[in-house]
Amino acid sequence: MDEAKRMEEGFSTPHNGDGDSIEQIVEQEQPSVKQKTKRVATLDAFRGLTIVVMVLVDDAGGAYPHIDHSPWNGCTLADFVMPFFLFIVGVAIALALKRIPKVRDAVKKIILRTLKLLFWGVLLQGGYSHAPDDLSYGVDMRFIRWCGILQRIALVYCVVALIETYTTKLRPSSLKPGQLSIFSAYQWQWFGGFVAFVIYMVTTLSLYVPDWSFVDYNSQEAKRYTIQCGMRGHLGPACNAVGYVDRQVWGVNHLYSQPVWTRSKECTLSSPAEGPFLKNAPSWCRAPFEPEGLLSSISAILSGVIGIHYGHVLIHFKGHSERLKQWLSLGFVLFTIGLILHFTHAIPINKQLYSLSYVCFTAGAAGIVFSVLYLLIDVWKLRTPFLLLEWIGMNAMLVFVMAAQGIFAAFVNGWYYKDPDNSLLDLTKKWLESLTILMAYENHESEITFWGVVAGIFHKLGIYWKV
Repeated sequence: MDEAKRMEEGFSTPHNGDGDSIEQIVEQEQPSVKQKTKRVATLDAFRGLTIVVMVLVDDAGGAYPHIDHSPWNGCTLADFVMPFFLFIVGVAIALALKRIPKVRDAVKKIILRTLKLLFWGVLLQGGYSHAPDDLSYGVDMRFIRWCGILQRIALVYCVVALIETYTTKLRPSSLKPGQLSIFSAYQWQWFGGFVAFVIYMVTTLSLYVPDWSFVDYNSQEAKRYTIQCGMRGHLGPACNAVGYVDRQVWGVNHLYSQPVWTRSKECTLSSPAEGPFLKNAPSWCRAPFEPEGLLSSISAILSGVIGIHYGHVLIHFKGHSERLKQWLSLGFVLFTIGLILHFTHAIPINKQLYSLSYVCFTAGAAGIVFSVLYLLIDVWKLRTPFLLLEWIGMNAMLVFVMAAQGIFAAFVNGWYYKDPDNSLLDLTKKWLESLTILMAYENHESEITFWGVVAGIFHKLGIYWKV
């Protein structure tokens, strides 16, 4: 197969626009024949579902704080988005790199794609874009945010894809007998995940975190605060090693300035919703924190490794029952481990720290959801009800940028009459109110439907935003 057409993982997998089922994907034709690769319908639907959840929680999280990110320990609907993306990246890597004609060319493409993701991540979430409400753009380089969603995806993708590429000669053409042979066959992938786990755990539990200070620029007057730490192994907001590493690597002014812990009970009476700070709120309530930081992203590599395992199962096991048995057994084991670690207070489930319990819990959930979608779409052939999700999944980058990052809304708001408050969007709403019709962008459900239709039209036209 043409390698150039098989390197579209993560936000967009390889395709010829047909959106075939998984069973059709794994059926391989002669590798010497140059052919277009096909999409995986189940994987597209899962990616589309994840994008839909992201848009939903971004738009409705303020009104329904219980689905927004957990202020610290715990897991809400919003907290599943990132690990689901990384799981999808892993599955897609296994399928896209099933055959690698030239390792050197594959590595070049992996590095190039990583750089593209990093570029878009910094551009969209580094502070340059002020969409959708502010029509201005630009960022003070003293406060640019270097980390973000796409940056984390880039790191996980790069590490997992490089391991998969460099171990291509070590992978078996067929598995040995035994239920666990799939694990030993790809031991280097699991070894990479284990190394990431060791680095994360050792650093988190043993790194000394000294006192630190920051300047609060969100108040009317800039004010410096000092946080007393001087400890190791702390898993709370103020003195954890995850935040310390980011402050040392990136600098305290380059971290996310509105962390979710501002909605915690220690900070506001409105918890879990946003609200004014308590008069006696601890100083860390006003501190910056990077939820997609370096050390937590190293832990996130595990999500990608688990995802690639699901892709390997898809490749080596041909029967529906065997695949589902492998997927569901691992999914429930991981899900259970995450719950045990959390409720025994050994390692709390925490998205901000990307704790081990969080990795297990969310990866297990991803495996279970992926299995259910596979059962519905590939086994029971109920594909039609999931077409909207599939279309969104085919153009996930488009919907992510335009909807989740507010670029389309900013574009619409940029057209106004006399005053920016009289934008094209506002005027259209006023005109349609007399007809009791709401614009497709007015509420969350119709916004998702709107982008599903747009993605479907783009699919029919063969237009895909590739990274």
